[in-house]
Amino acid sequence: MSATQPVPPIQASQYNFALGYLRAFLVVLVVAHHAAMAYHPFAPPPPASLVTQPRWWTAFPVVDPQRWGGFSLLVGFNDVFFMSLMFFLSGLFVWNGLAKKGAGTFLRDRLLRLGLPFLVAAGLLAPLAYYPSYLQISDHTGVAGFMHQWLSLGQWPAGPAWFIWLLLAFDCIAALLFLLVPRWGSALGSLTSSADRKPARSFWALAAISAVVYIPMALHFSSLAWTAIGPFSFQTSRIFHYLAYFLIGVDVGAFGTNRGLLAVDGKLARRWTLWVLASLAALALTTSVNIVGGALAYQSKLWAAAIYAGFVLSCATTCFAFLALFLRFARSRSKWFDSLSTNSYAIYLVHYAFVSWLQHALLPASLPALAKAVFVFGGALALSWLTAATIRRIPAVARLV
Repeated sequence: MSATQPVPPIQASQYNFALGYLRAFLVVLVVAHHAAMAYHPFAPPPPASLVTQPRWWTAFPVVDPQRWGGFSLLVGFNDVFFMSLMFFLSGLFVWNGLAKKGAGTFLRDRLLRLGLPFLVAAGLLAPLAYYPSYLQISDHTGVAGFMHQWLSLGQWPAGPAWFIWLLLAFDCIAALLFLLVPRWGSALGSLTSSADRKPARSFWALAAISAVVYIPMALHFSSLAWTAIGPFSFQTSRIFHYLAYFLIGVDVGAFGTNRGLLAVDGKLARRWTLWVLASLAALALTTSVNIVGGALAYQSKLWAAAIYAGFVLSCATTCFAFLALFLRFARSRSKWFDSLSTNSYAIYLVHYAFVSWLQHALLPASLPALAKAVFVFGGALALSWLTAATIRRIPAVARLV
C-alpha cells in the first residue's frame, strides 16, 4: 500500500457524544475564563498606549477597578488544563479523517474549517474585541487613533483565535506523518487497547511525555513568554506540550473514540471519584509548591523545575478527571447540550468581542466584581450562542462552523 493511499482505521468509531459535550463544556469554561479576567486581583492597570510594553492588554482587554480574589483560583485552575484538553479532544478525530479521506482531502477540509474562520476571527473580530482596550486610554481619539496604534504594533493580536491556527498547524504535522508513515496512528493506537483496564498507564505516559517536552522549554523561556509573528501567536514554553496532547489524542482516537481509554464502561469512567480526588490533590500540591517556591524560582532552577513539574502533573490529572466525569455521567442525550455542542465552535470564535464590550459597558456600574463577572459571562454566552445559531442558518457558514 502506498503512502498516498488511505489506510483503513482500526475501527469505524461511532460518535461518542460525551466527548462532544465535554468539548462544549470547555468552550463554556473559556467564556467564563475571559469574563473573569477584567476582575482578576492581579490584573494590570489599563495601558497608557497600545504600543507601549508590556502589552498586558492583549490578555486583559478591559480592566475594572472592582476585583475579587476568587477569580485567581478560577483563572489559575483553567490555565492548568483546559487548552491542553482542547488539543487532546481535537486530536481524537484526526486519524479517522486521515484514514478515510487521505492527507490531501483532509488538509483541504481543515484549511476550510480552520483557516477561513481564523482569518475572520483574527482579521475582523479581534480588533473589534480589543477596541475597548483603546477606549480605556485617557486620550483616545476614536477609531482613527485606534487603527493608527493597532497598525503600529508590529504584530496583529488575534485573541483566542491563536488556538485555531495552531490546531491547523498540528493537523498539518499529523498529515505529514501520515504521508511518511501511513500506519503510525494505527500502530500507536493499538498500544491503548488495554487502557480501558489500565488507564493509569496511559496517564503516566502522558505525564512523562509532557514533562520531557515542557519542563526544559519552561526553564529556558519561562512559563509566561509568548511568541508572535503577525497574527500567529503561541505560548512559547507550551508549544510542544500542546503538540504532545494533540498527537496523543490522535493515537487514542485511532484505536476508537468509544473503546479503550474512552470506553463509557471502562475503568477510567468507573473510577471517576478517584480521578477527581487525584486532580484536587495534584492541584493543591501544585498550588502549595507555587506559593512556597514562587519567589525562589527566579533564583533556583530546581524550584522552577518543581513548579513546572507540578503543572505537568496537575494538567494530566485534571484532564483525566474531566474525561472520567463526562464518560461516566454524559450517557443520556440533552437538548441543551446538543445545541451547545453543535454551536460551540462558533461560540468560541465570536465570544471575545461580546466579553470585552460587556466588561467595558459595566465599568461605571457600582456593582461588586463577582456580580459583574456573572453578568458578563451570562450575557456573553447567551449572545454568542444566539449569534452562532443564527449564522449557522447560512448553509455555507454551517459547513465551516
